[in-house]
Amino acid sequence: MNKKERVEYIQRRLIELYPNPAVPLEHKDAYTLLIAVILSAQCTDVRVNQITPKLFKKADNPCDMARMRVKSIEAIIRPCGLAPSKAKVISGTSKMILEKYAGKVPDTLEALESLPGVGHKTASVVMSQAFNIPAFPVDTHIHRLSYRWGLSTGKNVTITELDCKKVFPKNIWNKLHIQMIYFGREYCPARKHDPIICPICSVIGRKTLFK
Repeated sequence: MNKKERVEYIQRRLIELYPNPAVPLEHKDAYTLLIAVILSAQCTDVRVNQITPKLFKKADNPCDMARMRVKSIEAIIRPCGLAPSKAKVISGTSKMILEKYAGKVPDTLEALESLPGVGHKTASVVMSQAFNIPAFPVDTHIHRLSYRWGLSTGKNVTITELDCKKVFPKNIWNKLHIQMIYFGREYCPARKHDPIICPICSVIGRKTLFK
């Protein structure tokens, strides 16, 4: 099976398994999604979804969040880990959105990446999931799967993103990256992965994968 055939099979199988994948992080708008993604760094989506209702009850918009003391934010988000740094980022980002973007989350990668503590992956998630603008955020699951499926060399997430964008149609990026996340969690984990029973690895063939 050549790369083109692998790509086509991967697309078909992911659509069969996850025809309408829900966004993993619960949110109601671009701002709450941005905060949730910030909290998700080195933390599970399940844990983030347990904490954000408590935080958003206090402040679910940049204005209210900017008024909160950093220590108060930190106390609420502590279960997500890295609370001191994340609290500062949330506070700083909220203030910048108010001051520079009139209280609205910007809808360009450049502007999002200018926010305190907001990197390319976080910005890409907001672009794709909040604004429905094609983007391909690469997390650890997508990075791992792209390497296993022979779609990328796996040297770093930047290369993986570029490689995936080359082989997958732009109009499916937003849904595809979510499908790959769910597949990585359910069928293709980092540890104790059995390619013989994996719904995709077992079909595209182990010999096609990068060693």
